[in-house]
Amino acid sequence: MCRSIKTLRPPALPDEATEEEVRAAALQYVRKVSGFRAPAAHNREVFDHAVDVIAAATAELLAGLEVRGASRVASRP
Repeated sequence: MCRSIKTLRPPALPDEATEEEVRAAALQYVRKVSGFRAPAAHNREVFDHAVDVIAAATAELLAGLEVRGASRVASRP
């Protein structure tokens, strides 16, 4: 469905995803699901709220993930 959304975890570690990347992924998701690249003025508030909620859920997910072998990946040159 959302093939263009950048992967925010392995091979990157969760700590490496920036707030901007998380928000951009949330925006891409909302655009894809809603069918709107930019919503009309009467839909702006709900569109922006959805981006905020999805970005927060994504940040919570990334913060809670345990990436096995992360210390091995982080120690590679």
